[in-house]
Amino acid sequence: MQTGGGYFSKKCSIWMQRHMGESPALLTTSGSHALDMAARLSGAGPGDEVILPSYTFPSTANAFVGCGATPVFIDVRPDTMNLDETLIEQAITPKTKAIVPVHYAGVACEMDTILEIAGHRGLAVVEDAAQALMASYKGRPLGSLSDYGCFSFHETKNFSMGEGGALIVHGDDANEKAEILREKGTDRSKFFRGQIDKYSWIDYGSSYVPADMLAAYLWSQLEFADEIIADRMSSWQRYMDGLSDLGQETGKGLVELPQIPPGCAHNAHMFYLKTRDLEERTCLIAHLAQNGISAPYHYVPLHSSAAGRKYGVFRGEDRYTTKDSERLLRLPMYYGLSEEDALFVIGKIRAFYHV
Repeated sequence: MQTGGGYFSKKCSIWMQRHMGESPALLTTSGSHALDMAARLSGAGPGDEVILPSYTFPSTANAFVGCGATPVFIDVRPDTMNLDETLIEQAITPKTKAIVPVHYAGVACEMDTILEIAGHRGLAVVEDAAQALMASYKGRPLGSLSDYGCFSFHETKNFSMGEGGALIVHGDDANEKAEILREKGTDRSKFFRGQIDKYSWIDYGSSYVPADMLAAYLWSQLEFADEIIADRMSSWQRYMDGLSDLGQETGKGLVELPQIPPGCAHNAHMFYLKTRDLEERTCLIAHLAQNGISAPYHYVPLHSSAAGRKYGVFRGEDRYTTKDSERLLRLPMYYGLSEEDALFVIGKIRAFYHV
């Protein structure tokens, strides 16, 4: 029950594969480890550059830094906080190895453009879909559109195994390499399938297989995945309905609310708003805290961090990344959030703005 690759691990993998257009799905010990595997499998190494947004969790960059590659940060789109696909071409150099779109808040990046650029330039694409399980782009599941898709089952995600993740790969050759990497560099997976009578050390690898008891915890949620997403979507829409008249697009222009581009179906991973500036956000967070509401901000842009300056480079102009990161705060969002609690949050925000 406690070793990896058991009954519940297989059930979770089959569920993931079914939802990813039948692409192989390998459970991992974390979303970070899924990214580590994808980075290594992409062939990134010393001297290479990898394009990604600065507005993301350090794991996105760490995966490629660990391979010796240089993260090249570009600006985000202010409507989605995803990397701006129109800035990718100007960030590409002869050293560029891969593009890493991050589907922030479960809202898709502009994948058609990204995949077209990658195909034309011969670049790998690694989707950081940590927040995006059961979200889609033009009817296609996020995490299934690229060479590698990486998911997280951290406790903060829509579906959790405490710590865990999954890697989606395409093609038998890529799947075999991923299995060897995940199984400490051995062909142990083939042995368990009865394809060989003993397994041995084949290549570099590490221990990325989660315990089956963690997969059992995850499976208890995946069985009710549609119900969980529907509940979260209801809460997300309640926030949107209750705050829409404060928004810049539809109302008084006091805050900015999430935007979902055409063709994107999100998964209600997060509901955030953007205040006028950092000072106003600080005051709003304090106001909500005084009323027992936790509304934290999110990422500090990687390019402004000590490690970002050490390992990476920002290419182009930082028009939105820093400015918008200082204005964004997240509202409570979880399965089982009651209507009463959501309306309480909405009421306190409205009170702050005197509307």
